[in-house]
Amino acid sequence: MVNGIDPSTSMAALFGARVRRLRTAAGLTQAELGALTHVVSTRITKIERASGAKPTLELARALDAALGADDLLVELWPYVYREAFPDWSRKFMEYSERAVGVRQYAAHVVPGLLQTEDYARAVLGLDALLTSEEQLEERVAARMGRQDRLASPDRPELCVILDEAVLRRPIGGPAVMRKQLRRLLDAAEERHITVQVLPFDQGGHEAMGGSLTVLLLPDGSEVAYTEGADYGQLIEEPSNIGRYKLIYDRLRAAALPPIMSLDMVRSAMEGNYRGANVPSRSERRRVAQEQLQQSSRGRLRGGGRRPPRPRPRP
Repeated sequence: MVNGIDPSTSMAALFGARVRRLRTAAGLTQAELGALTHVVSTRITKIERASGAKPTLELARALDAALGADDLLVELWPYVYREAFPDWSRKFMEYSERAVGVRQYAAHVVPGLLQTEDYARAVLGLDALLTSEEQLEERVAARMGRQDRLASPDRPELCVILDEAVLRRPIGGPAVMRKQLRRLLDAAEERHITVQVLPFDQGGHEAMGGSLTVLLLPDGSEVAYTEGADYGQLIEEPSNIGRYKLIYDRLRAAALPPIMSLDMVRSAMEGNYRGANVPSRSERRRVAQEQLQQSSRGRLRGGGRRPPRPRPRP
């Protein structure tokens, strides 16, 4: 216990204790460390005491570099960041990191595990409670970091069902959407990832209110998680999980087969968001003028004379 702060009480307390230990070992005062990381000394005090605002990712990186922590603080930061979420949300994240199988239905946006950085920034930027650009970038970095597991040796099997609305809603604009849909097509080429689309013509279903995730854990147990615009619910009771598994199975049966689903993704990318690669009007005008000038120079090189007309045959 350091200065009455128990590192075991929270990740923020553990982070603060590590900062203090590293700072002391480096022979730095709080003011000197603040100067090295471009924050006031009271900010360092609050971090070490786990009081006030939690450290940002940018500050964690600066502290790590200044104290020569070899990425220790940067690796600890996501757990500190996670404490800002409700208990049920944090628990779901913990389950997700251990899951060997992930089955998701997404009603409105591409699931976080398959989002591009620009798409994630556009989605997360819609939160009315965001306080700063820095906070937005922290959330984007955290989301991108969670995708690393898809490339790790213990990566889970990922099965994603996208409502057709996910393909049609232009989050971030045409260029962002085109890149995001390309990401879906590329991801689906991986053997451990399956992408399906639930078309509009299937009508209503039991999960229309929001997203649904069913996780398979290493011990064979399962948990379910439902989420809407401003709520989330973690279901751990086995007797209740069966209902959500049935809902997911029905959605998967109603969705297009993977090959047809990818055709729909490709069609949306090349149809709805074709404008992402179309030159602007001013660019087209500039190219047209250049072509006219080239054509004029070609006539001048020919002496400006018209080619002789063919003589009529007698």
